[in-house]
Amino acid sequence: MIKAYNLSHSFDYELFNNISLSVKPKEKVSIIGVSGSGKSTLLHILSTFLKPNSGEVYLFNKNIYEIKEKELIEIRKNKIGIIFQFHYLFNGFSAYDNLKVASLLAETKIDENLLKRLKIEDVINQNIQTLSGGQQQRVSIARVLTKKPKIIFADEPTGNLDRNTAFEVMGILEEYCNENNASLVMVTHDEELAKKCDTIYKLENKQLKKWTT
Repeated sequence: MIKAYNLSHSFDYELFNNISLSVKPKEKVSIIGVSGSGKSTLLHILSTFLKPNSGEVYLFNKNIYEIKEKELIEIRKNKIGIIFQFHYLFNGFSAYDNLKVASLLAETKIDENLLKRLKIEDVINQNIQTLSGGQQQRVSIARVLTKKPKIIFADEPTGNLDRNTAFEVMGILEEYCNENNASLVMVTHDEELAKKCDTIYKLENKQLKKWTT
């Protein structure tokens, strides 16, 4: 699903260098590390939104920073889903309309059972701006899963959720990957949540290394 080779990136200072990793179908991967270590930057590189200073990223056996823009847009549209730290929902729309846009673009159906499991079925027709931060985050997660992506990239996907709900959401993401032969790459500060994944990496001292508890 994902193969990355020798990734390096800097802004005002070097964040990381010579990072490589691979992710298989159904594999759930978490990346932990202190704030400022470059976790979100690495996620943006893997998810097609930031070209690294050096190195290569392959999604579905395609070098995403070498292919044509049209082909890259198709991958973003049809094969990957991104759960941002900030939800980026359409303000002025209802929660349902936000999901409907995703379902129309991906030509999928909205899963009513998913809405119940995420505990948003009772607020699905409300305007996004009337929902709490946690509710908005769960709508954002539902929107991504409605696309039926093959890879989910998640940047602190449970940051606005209470502890119990965070683990419930993690269970839903795990189940989705197992049932749809999909992969998850998640950035988190929460080590207990990270342990729910198959593989844990720690980004530290500019290097990415497997982390064991």
